[in-house]
Amino acid sequence: MTVGPTVGAGPTGPPQKADVLARACVALSAGDVGAAKKIIFSDYPLVIGTAAQREYTLTEKLRIFFRDGFLDRYSGDRLIHPGALRILSMLLPNEFPAHPNGKMTETHFAQWELFPAIDHVDPVTRGGVDDASNWVTTSMLRNSAKAHWTLRELGWTLHPAGDAEHWDGLSGWFTQYLADHTDLAFSSDYLRKWLRATRTVQTERA
Repeated sequence: MTVGPTVGAGPTGPPQKADVLARACVALSAGDVGAAKKIIFSDYPLVIGTAAQREYTLTEKLRIFFRDGFLDRYSGDRLIHPGALRILSMLLPNEFPAHPNGKMTETHFAQWELFPAIDHVDPVTRGGVDDASNWVTTSMLRNSAKAHWTLRELGWTLHPAGDAEHWDGLSGWFTQYLADHTDLAFSSDYLRKWLRATRTVQTERA
């Protein structure tokens, strides 16, 4: 069997991962299973992380969103407070719809593109830790796209955090609008929960 040429370490980096497996295949072809095991163990080891990820409270999410200045750390784009997005969809249902189950044909794309979420820079399933040191703000869109991959594998970079003093994702507008329109807040459990969490974090940061 011909595996093809293998390549050692390049001038600026470690061996290609495909080359590691190619060397393991060469060892297997030679009948040396032990050597194949050692090659993979040393140069492309198995990393097992935690499969399940816990849910974050709204307050935990907002602390990270404010810490990062409501900035998508993977794209550098500004994001919008979930409560502000919901108000827009409630008051402008035809121009800014949001289907309760996220149906693509009935939901404005901003609900994925600008909706903030927490992501693990180093995926938990790949051995990353589940604490604030490994959490960053990103959009629902990029959170879904990143999944269990690393930044290096995707060719992405981590942008510096923003400053919530200059951009708070319309959090200030959200709390003020509901203060001026209490009937709207009382009409939506979703808005009340986000309002309560937002006020808690705003007070912590004051």
